[in-house]
Amino acid sequence: MQAKLSTMFQSLRVRNYRLFATGQLIKLIGVWMMFIAQDWLVLELSDNSATALGVVTALQFTPVLLLTLLSGRLADRYDKRLLLFVANAFWTVLSLAMSLLVLTGLVQLWHVFAFAALLGVANAVETPVRQAFVSELVGMPLLPNALSLNAAVFNSARIVGPAVAGLAIAAFDVGPVFLITAFSSIAPLVNVVRMRPAELHRKDLLPVGERDQAKVIDGLRYVWRRADLLLPMVLMSVVGMTLFNFQLTLAALAKTVFKTGAASFGLFTTALAVGALAGALAGTGRRSRPSIWLVLGAAVGCASFGTLVGLAGAYWLVVALLLPTGFFMVFFAQAANQRVQLGVDAAFRGRVMALWVLVFLGTNPVGAPLIGWVAETYGAGASIWIGGLISLAAALLALTWQLRHSGARLRMRVLPMPRFYVVSPTGE
Repeated sequence: MQAKLSTMFQSLRVRNYRLFATGQLIKLIGVWMMFIAQDWLVLELSDNSATALGVVTALQFTPVLLLTLLSGRLADRYDKRLLLFVANAFWTVLSLAMSLLVLTGLVQLWHVFAFAALLGVANAVETPVRQAFVSELVGMPLLPNALSLNAAVFNSARIVGPAVAGLAIAAFDVGPVFLITAFSSIAPLVNVVRMRPAELHRKDLLPVGERDQAKVIDGLRYVWRRADLLLPMVLMSVVGMTLFNFQLTLAALAKTVFKTGAASFGLFTTALAVGALAGALAGTGRRSRPSIWLVLGAAVGCASFGTLVGLAGAYWLVVALLLPTGFFMVFFAQAANQRVQLGVDAAFRGRVMALWVLVFLGTNPVGAPLIGWVAETYGAGASIWIGGLISLAAALLALTWQLRHSGARLRMRVLPMPRFYVVSPTGE
């Protein structure tokens, strides 16, 4: 067990990565508290409108759609450590301003809309830079482990944040939650300054003179020529647009279908995050690039359980189904992320990861308003199971294409345990 744990957390031995992960954990706990408080505030200010929730989600992710590719270019041209500091500083200032509006009682719905859009700008710059920066922190041998730990940090925060936020909102209202978010975002600023630049892994980057010529279109052409990168990204864009809207759909499900309070809504998000944390930790032992079959299988599992969540009619059954849904959701996203990151040249990593962030997060502005309309018109459950069925169809279509493209065959084994497996053209 000791050896297993040592392998699981191997990247934490690297000082720079340890500082990075610690800062992210503290900030993300506050961010998830803010997401819960923001959704609850929107429902209060809009008379429980699921459409208003969809608009906030769209505004939050629209800058990702518009600016992420340019941010990837910045990541390939400039010091990622400096870019992270600037983006996080902007986030801190915005959070402080929003917390003051809420605490003073001056907040209006349009304030929340503007806040979501401006936070989206900070996120559009910070996320692709942060994704590309991980390889400089630990180097390529430890990159799969570091990426899995990143997902574990994210989902640990998603467990703690909503649970604390639900209790805090019930006890103190939403104002103090926004204030905690503002103070928690200072942690990554301090830790980025404390990093040692001499210990970063930067030998595979382009020379300084060539970085100035890095263009967005070159990154797009690079991915277009690489089917092994393109397929996971296309599949992620569909699943991200139709199913990965739980921030919106679970809030609507809790308040409009099950008539629960803030604490019970936090339980939905926590159950999803517990499964997601297990999915993230399941990938920490990976030391090589995941196969496309692993990515596709995880996508099928994610879409299947997501569909069942939308069809479940009992509160306890939704909580139970959110556990495997969270597991496969992160296992799929992390396997796809690792397949992309471990297959890209270092000189293109910033632009390719920007495209990854675009399909992972930037599809939300397209899907969120539609999902919100479906939730308000046909019910929150329908908005989940419809998205799940669309994602399942996309995953099965991608699986069919990959089988035909590779000449492989899908087989099922019943004993000793039922499982699907792939037989290559060589019989392997």
